[in-house]
Order: sequence, then C-alpha cells, then structure tokens
Amino acid sequence: MNTQPRLSVLDLVPVRSGQTSAQALSASLDLAALADRLGFERYWFAEHHNMAAVAASSPPVMIAAAAARTSRIRVGSGGVMLPNHAPLVVAEQFAALEAVAPGRIDLGIGRAPGSDPVVTSLLRATGPTADVDRFPQHVTDILSLMGPDGARLRLVSGDIYDVRATPAAGSVPTVWLLGSSDYSARLAAELGLPYVFANHFSGQGMDQILALYRDGYHSSAEHPEPRTFLTANAVVAPTSDEAHDRALPQLRQMARLRSGQKLGALETVEEALRATADEPADGMLAQSIEAMRARWLIGDADQVATEVRGLAERHGVEEVMLVPVAGSRDSEPLDATFGRAQTLELLAAALTR
Repeated sequence: MNTQPRLSVLDLVPVRSGQTSAQALSASLDLAALADRLGFERYWFAEHHNMAAVAASSPPVMIAAAAARTSRIRVGSGGVMLPNHAPLVVAEQFAALEAVAPGRIDLGIGRAPGSDPVVTSLLRATGPTADVDRFPQHVTDILSLMGPDGARLRLVSGDIYDVRATPAAGSVPTVWLLGSSDYSARLAAELGLPYVFANHFSGQGMDQILALYRDGYHSSAEHPEPRTFLTANAVVAPTSDEAHDRALPQLRQMARLRSGQKLGALETVEEALRATADEPADGMLAQSIEAMRARWLIGDADQVATEVRGLAERHGVEEVMLVPVAGSRDSEPLDATFGRAQTLELLAAALTR
C-alpha cells in the first residue's frame, strides 16, 4: 500500500477567546484555501449547534464559501446531522452545491444530533426535521432525489409523482456515512456507500467496526469496493514542546466537555497554560487530558508524519483526515489561525520528503 497517505481536513471552525464568529469563519476559509494549495484531498465542515467554541453550525453555507475560495480540493460535510433536517432540503442543498462545483462535493451524513437535547427540541419545534428511526430510508431518499432521474412517489390516488432535487443533474455529490458506532458502518456496507469512523472523537472499537464494514460490504455500481479513511486530531509545530503547548486549549476543552463542565470559547495557549498551572496535576481533568493526549497526533513534523504513515498502514487506508486542533497565542491575529495553518504546512512537507 502507498506509504505516503493523502491528507484531508475536518474543520469545526473553532472560536477562541476574544474572537468573533466572522473572524473565526474568515480564518477557516483561509485555511481551506491553504489546504487547496498544498494538495490536500478534501476539506469538510462539521455541524454543531449552540457551542461557544464552535462556529460550524451550517455546513452547506461553509461549503459554498469554501468552494468559491478553492479550485481543485473536494469540499463537503463531516457531516450533515440528518435528524436535524428534512431529507429533501438536504438533497436540494447539495445538488445545488454540486452544480456550483461539479465533481468536488462530498455529502457526509451523520445520525447524531450534533447538539444538546434543548437545541434538538428547538430544531424540531421551529423547522422541518427527520425522524431518526427512519434514517436508512432518508439516506436512500437523498440518494435518489439527487440523481438525474430523481425519486418517484406513489400518491394515495395511485398516480406517480416525480421529484428531483435539481432539474437536470449533470453529476451528483459523493455520499459518505459517518459514525462512531457500528450502526452507520452496517448501513454503509448494506447500501454500498463509503464510510468514515469518527476516530477523532471516539476511537473505541475502531478496528472491529472497520472490519465489520469491509467484511459486510455489498458492492454498488458507484462504489464496487469499500471506501474508508481515518480521522485524527493533530497538532504539528517546529518542536514537540511547542506542539504540546498548542494542543492544550483543545485538550482542555474536550476534557471539560466529557466531564459535563460548562464550556466557553476556546482558550489561547497562554490562558490554557496558566489555568493548568493552577489545577491539581492528578485531578480528573488532568487525567482526561493525558488519556486524550496519548491518542492525538502531537509533535514535530517528522514525528507526526511517522505516526500518520503508521496509522494508514495499520488500518489499511490511503487517506487520513486531520482535525487540526492547534490553539492560538495571545499575540496572533484574531482573523487568522497560525497554529492550524502551520500544522497543515509542516505535515504536508514532511510527508513528501
């Protein structure tokens, strides 16, 4: 297998302390343009709601903006959380995106809500959503609606009614199923669709779930063989010490999330270092941080390049999707994301050596 795996990006559009949403979005679009220039394979935007440190709430909007700023990289969702949306609306949005950037659109679909129970209830009360129990049907509906022939509905009268997401599709987005359990892996295998396991969020059971997907895969016309890749949180800097410092804000944020603590905007590196110094070294937060640190890709370019190659080799994939989680320093501009850009630049260079 190829020992130089292709690289991609998953972006949650992080918001640091003192930063506005506009500045965070501008920084992420600059990062997408950089990934395009560096030769990355794809750039995906996540969907999360009502989080002070995450501005990625509307993947289709971000994808359209990123498509306009790039020329060759695939852009897509990682993912659209289908229970929050009507399947026809998703199909129409991504059919339109495919018309804007033909051959460059990925529709990654997830089954989780991407929000807390209150926001989930608000979404259901204020707009069209989808029944999570009908997830498999809604996925197949979207596949049909985006195709040139559309979907055919049988009315109560017995008449046939044709529905298309766009009047004359010349091409269709590539649909991926995303998940962190075996549910979406089994469904992707059954439908003959590409699948991505959310290793950056939950690495538990990844080997077994990927094996389940590959072993149970039903060949489809569009995808004769199973397709999958890995996701991983990554921070690369000129030195390992600098990389670990830049990883600390996101490590602390994730540790607070998992322990049910109140979340705010992402700390700067200096804020995270000061807060860590004031906390017990053997406390629950510190233990959670160290457990995650061991699974993330943190170090200098050569260290992380070796880890990326090893991940790809061990799991039989030719692509690794990075979640660049490097934090910013107090002195760095609010409309830029130097640490994340550095991660992409240094790692891309190291993998070509």
